[in-house]
Amino acid sequence: MTILENKKLERYKFRKLRDGISLRQRENVEKNVRLYVDSFVKGYKNIGYIAIYWPLKNEVDIRSLKKKFSLALPRCNEKKKLLFFKWDEKPLTKDSEGILSPKNSSPLSHLQISMIFVPCLSVDKNLIRLGYGGGYFDKLRRDDDWRNVPCIGVLTSNCISKIPLTRAEWDIPLSGFITEKEIFV
Repeated sequence: MTILENKKLERYKFRKLRDGISLRQRENVEKNVRLYVDSFVKGYKNIGYIAIYWPLKNEVDIRSLKKKFSLALPRCNEKKKLLFFKWDEKPLTKDSEGILSPKNSSPLSHLQISMIFVPCLSVDKNLIRLGYGGGYFDKLRRDDDWRNVPCIGVLTSNCISKIPLTRAEWDIPLSGFITEKEIFV
């Protein structure tokens, strides 16, 4: 089987697992994300934007961070490039993938982002992330400047793979992950 075929099977398996999680589990992951961000912020005087994602079906919703922190959301463009924009009060519009995102004048640089939270279908103990297959986060993090920004996976513990996930040459390990049971950063 090819790498792409293996990843397709893994996506199917972990999407089914994720779809079976309770609202309570997702809320507990969100609490741990807030705990981590609060502890991270205490160590820094000037924190930049925290990059999050707009949650899709059954993903953990961490948008409540907006109450306390300056957030950035990703926007996918037609060239399959991921850019981050500050999330302000202007209405969001759909990007090239159909996901709500800001459409401000200029994207934020890696110097303006303190950390990136990414949704995961799964992650393994080698910090290899299984996403939806678009490769947006890996493409962004091929750039050394962006790779130095902590990138943390968000998922429930039932989606942590007990065996190594299929890894392609373009997969870049995360900096850590957060579930309802652990903060592994």
